[in-house]
Amino acid sequence: MQKFNVDIHFDLLMFVEERRRKGRKNVIFEDFIPSFREGGFRLIVSSLFIDDIFLPEMALRKCLDQISCLYQEIQESGEELKLIKSYSDIEALRDTNQIGIMLAFEGVEPLYDDLNLLDIFYELGVRILGINWSRRNYAADGSFFTSKREGKKGGLTPFGVALVEKAEKLGMIIDVSHLNDEGFDDVVQFTQNPFIATHSNSRTLVGSMRNLTDDQIRIIGKRGGLIGINSANKFVSNHDDTSNIAAYVDHILKIKELIGIDHVALGFDICDFGMTEEFKKHMTVEGRSFFNVVRGYQDVNRVEKELIDRGISAEEIQQVFSKNFINLVKKSL
Repeated sequence: MQKFNVDIHFDLLMFVEERRRKGRKNVIFEDFIPSFREGGFRLIVSSLFIDDIFLPEMALRKCLDQISCLYQEIQESGEELKLIKSYSDIEALRDTNQIGIMLAFEGVEPLYDDLNLLDIFYELGVRILGINWSRRNYAADGSFFTSKREGKKGGLTPFGVALVEKAEKLGMIIDVSHLNDEGFDDVVQFTQNPFIATHSNSRTLVGSMRNLTDDQIRIIGKRGGLIGINSANKFVSNHDDTSNIAAYVDHILKIKELIGIDHVALGFDICDFGMTEEFKKHMTVEGRSFFNVVRGYQDVNRVEKELIDRGISAEEIQQVFSKNFINLVKKSL
């Protein structure tokens, strides 16, 4: 049977837009689909991430450029790609050989403080609302990778509260990765539906503020949400020499222990496809260079082997690799 794996966080369109700006076409087909297929990935959640250098003035334009690039890539792909807006779209993939792409905000900077723009992005296909990247915006404060000199932290702003409430009414899934602890508590207070952390790990295992506390993990599980496990080295292990597949699987098993395997997914956050040297320097924290322990989509086989070696059944592995997220989409979209 053909594999149907899912990655619920990849900065795909940031890379695609950059390469198309230099005159290329068919970027996803040429640069990414071979790796997707090698790993059996049929559905990719692409973030809409805007780098600091474009903020605030160009946030909306850059985000629309990324979405436009996806639409153009779909037209150029010869039926290789499909924009996913609903559960029925995912089901339709099973009868084809297409790769599905779902859109997700990674920070709502493109909205500025205009709720009306959310309707437009919903119509364009955005289905997951990641409130923050690791910085402050009109909606909330983000969680920094390490402690920084700053004033008093905030949770959701009045705009942020209105935003998550409207997103739920539209049928969008709220994503709390990159949100600080104060904002997490506010999401719990001001939302009712299952919410997710697309690319966050266990803070008990690795103490970064970007990871989730045990209590936060339990809350996500109680809500019926799920957590995508991030493969970035500094969220996987406290030391580079122990940042490996075994440590990655430790986070899967920790969340399974706390809330069950039904609430775990893959949120690799693979950046080795084309991260610029400037961005790598930005991601260097406390002398630790950035790398992914899952080096590419073919590495999912190494994750699978480690899970098998540690007693996880084939059925549970398939839950993590695809079924849990698809079931959430079925309930939400």
